[in-house]
Amino acid sequence: MPFTSGKNEIYSGNAKIDTVYHTAEWLITAFASTLVFIVFIMQVYRIPTGSMAETLRGAHFRVRCAECGYRYDHDFLARQYGISDTLTPSEKLPIVHQISTPPDSPEKYLSSRCPNCGYSEPPIYRDANKRLYTIEHNRIKPPHMRTVFKGDQIFVLKSIYQFFQPKRWDVIVFKNPTDPRINYIKRCIGLPNETIEIVDGDVYVDKKIQRKPDKVQEELWMVIYDNDYQPAHPQENEFNGHNWQQPFEKVSGAAWNLAANGPSVFELDTDNNTIQRIRYNNRQGNDFRATYAYDDPSSFPHMPICSDLMVSYNLDIQNHSAAGAQIRKYGVIYQGWLYADGKLQITRLTPGGQPIVLEEGQCDRDDLQKTTRFRFATVDHQVVLEYGSARLVDDLGTSMNDAGANRTINPEVQIMGYGKLKLTHIGLYRDIHYINEPEVMNVLRGTQDNPMILKDDEYFACGDNSPFSADSRLWPTEGLGNNGQTYPAGVVPKDYLVGKGIVVHWPGGYRLGKEPIRWIPYVDGIKIIYGGKD
Repeated sequence: MPFTSGKNEIYSGNAKIDTVYHTAEWLITAFASTLVFIVFIMQVYRIPTGSMAETLRGAHFRVRCAECGYRYDHDFLARQYGISDTLTPSEKLPIVHQISTPPDSPEKYLSSRCPNCGYSEPPIYRDANKRLYTIEHNRIKPPHMRTVFKGDQIFVLKSIYQFFQPKRWDVIVFKNPTDPRINYIKRCIGLPNETIEIVDGDVYVDKKIQRKPDKVQEELWMVIYDNDYQPAHPQENEFNGHNWQQPFEKVSGAAWNLAANGPSVFELDTDNNTIQRIRYNNRQGNDFRATYAYDDPSSFPHMPICSDLMVSYNLDIQNHSAAGAQIRKYGVIYQGWLYADGKLQITRLTPGGQPIVLEEGQCDRDDLQKTTRFRFATVDHQVVLEYGSARLVDDLGTSMNDAGANRTINPEVQIMGYGKLKLTHIGLYRDIHYINEPEVMNVLRGTQDNPMILKDDEYFACGDNSPFSADSRLWPTEGLGNNGQTYPAGVVPKDYLVGKGIVVHWPGGYRLGKEPIRWIPYVDGIKIIYGGKD
């Protein structure tokens, strides 16, 4: 007769039967626990497309610029291979060796542009036999075939939105309202009972700008130029259609040495307080357009100008010196200064060029004794100055025209200083730009002319890769519900929320050879997915 031990385990008296029984019991319990965990708590999702790049990547190529060495990711479009978007090829496609002249109408397959130096890789073409080739210096050559990396794999916290409302800027997983069989992942930018407008790349709710949390903002800065990466062959004519020159140039014969210790170090050595200036030439380097290296470069000339910019450099400053940066936004010029006595200052220039002090503060004196990072930015209607642990912020106001109404004036960036300075790790970056320009793409809602008015339990979501994201701005039809129910076009209903993306735990796996699975992750891509905060 079966009996129960002190551990509440049932025994039959037959050792083999007991072993099988308890093993089966353990497996069933483990399976049930896993099932509950997956259904109600946490689940793994693979990112299928590039609509959230660079924050989250679908299947992609990891590219190292052949000229400057800057590393970036570029979209892998599976349909160009004739396969499903959810698959990546197990073998490299055939490459051409034997043809001597290109076909009359080749199919352009792939090209990319470095987001740092602007170098355009030779396009890859495909002939009628699906063979790939490229043309360099009028010679047909096999293309450089790169490994295709699968999309990032993330943990999604499920059921959280059954108990808590999503926060703005959360990365959310939801059922696509136009086809509920498919899960989408986007960033939540509109909440119930709000009126959403996207103007010049910024998000406004009820006519007030919505600022990104600090960690989200850090994630969304994108490089325009990083001075640490410079081309090996600047004489080539493939850098935005011309040869490459240092895009930072001296203004009016300034005393700056732009190659003080190699080309990546700027130095200034003067004995007076006459301001010496360097200007970023956006006609020579990458411009201020809202382009994404992840996307097809043929779209770049059509992208809008982004006016939220950041200048960054590491600074060594001597006594009786000052260093700063200047950004022009909507025709208004803002300056950020650090003085050798530790004073920090944000100013605005009058039309006559006179500075008006907006904010003042003091840095940590210890930061002046070492190489310390200096950053100056205009972003989300704020002017932000950072030096080491010190941070000054001037709030320009939250209404649409508080930062200036003249959006036709393009931005301009300068680095300034006097005395003895040494600048390293110099960079220029831009903010994310949510596109609403009808001349760029067919945006249907969420614009100043057609705001999106949300009701109870309705959300508005956009992808971080704004030019290539099918999201609330663009859905052409009503959402589908049960029993013939429909949802307004552009709405993500609360009923369709699946969960919140919290961490990339397996970024873009690859294989060493011909292994059946992509078992090696890129460790540098493991990260927390930052979202909204209270």
